[in-house]
Amino acid sequence: MIKKVVIAGGGTAGWITAAALSRQMGEILEIVLIESDEIGTVGVGEASIPPMRTFHKLLKIDEQEFMRATSATFKLGISFENWGEIGQKYIHSFGKTGRETWLADFHHFWLCAKEKGMAEEFGDYCFEHVAARANKFATGPDASINYAYHLDAGRYAAFLRRLSEEKGVKRIEGKIARVNQNRTTGFIESIDLESGVSVGGDLFIDCTGFRGVLIEQTLHTGYEDWTHWLPCDSAAAVQTTSVRPAVPYTRSISRDYGWQWQIPLQHRVGNGLVYCSRYLNDDKAKEFLLQNIDGEPVSQPRVIKFRTGRRRKIWNKNCVAIGLSSGFLEPLESTSIHLIMMGITRLMQMFPFSGIGESIVAHYNQVAYDELEKIRDFIILHYKATSREDTPFWRFCKDMEVPDSLRQRLEIFAGDAQAYQAGGELFRVDSWVQVMMGQGIMPTSYHPFARLMPDAQLRDFLRQLKAQVAQMVDKLPEHETFLKSYCPSDVGKVSHV
Repeated sequence: MIKKVVIAGGGTAGWITAAALSRQMGEILEIVLIESDEIGTVGVGEASIPPMRTFHKLLKIDEQEFMRATSATFKLGISFENWGEIGQKYIHSFGKTGRETWLADFHHFWLCAKEKGMAEEFGDYCFEHVAARANKFATGPDASINYAYHLDAGRYAAFLRRLSEEKGVKRIEGKIARVNQNRTTGFIESIDLESGVSVGGDLFIDCTGFRGVLIEQTLHTGYEDWTHWLPCDSAAAVQTTSVRPAVPYTRSISRDYGWQWQIPLQHRVGNGLVYCSRYLNDDKAKEFLLQNIDGEPVSQPRVIKFRTGRRRKIWNKNCVAIGLSSGFLEPLESTSIHLIMMGITRLMQMFPFSGIGESIVAHYNQVAYDELEKIRDFIILHYKATSREDTPFWRFCKDMEVPDSLRQRLEIFAGDAQAYQAGGELFRVDSWVQVMMGQGIMPTSYHPFARLMPDAQLRDFLRQLKAQVAQMVDKLPEHETFLKSYCPSDVGKVSHV
């Protein structure tokens, strides 16, 4: 019987896990979290995607309270700059573009209109896209806008810790010295701390980050490396003061040997450079980052090393890896926090109250593998679909072989404009279309059904859609204005220069 859960590690992964378990199963489980104040966390996963809102509703988290505590801002998408070609820019927004029919998605009609010289920019037909461009935002009980957040990851972990401890989670301070296994089964039985305290349990959750103290150092699970598709292996990160009002989107700017992020919070801006160390060393990366930021640094640049891929088993014996211990996909599409939330949600749905069996472990792992592979393909798409050949890094990305699953998607879109969302897949048709066309993949054909609409009707259809979107956006307040009235930060704020 599984009665006691031990979470090894705090940070975002540990406290999301603790908050979810305690709020949903706290009355039937004993939950302990081991965390050392001496061990730092990565703490730069400061952008999210819309499913986070659903997870928060599950945990009964008040949006305004959460946003005030984490100095959060709203996010309507990601602005990708210089990815397809230098000088080009597009927005991958969270919204739905246009209106589809049961036979053909909206982009088929747009491609037909474009061929006839009737179409405006593709994003003009998406509410969230236009709102992001205009730096406008508002939400409320009846709002239909689709959004996510930018947040302070360190303050988010502290916020969730408070919620978890209110629900009975016991935090034990200390460094892990030894992990004890059953000699017969290999199952983990207890964790010894340097202080001499021993913590026993029935199910162990590894949230120890890249180290994977339980899943790898103890159980030797193995790792599947994806760096031949995603060659970046390092990130330099620094925080800066705000010099202008926060925009409702993340910026992702491609650079010679990787890409740079810019995440606006209410009290500061998070900046980072993701790069491939084969082409750029750490000192040069930090120097480049500091030369390409706005505002004054409020922290020293730090370098984070990683290897893209996944554990060969995310659930092994009586240990489940959640967060960076389970694998890593670079934060290009802000999926890190989402994967933590999906990992613990999946575990709660499949929770082995009566004991751990091989079938439930195999099922959990298969679902997790499928999810990771689909997100992996979407991220690889950004590197592969480029015309850039100006550096060795981008020539490698443009010419590299990609997984068969992605190659097939690219071929059917380039030929017939067919895009799809597979079962259990995170990214919708809108996302695939926005990124593929945004980076220069323009289909040579489209569904013939679009040609059946008379030209006058097609022109009016698009004109009305664009006008409706523009009218809706016109009614919105400025993003910064809405933040000040809805969720002003609890953190001391630096005035805009």
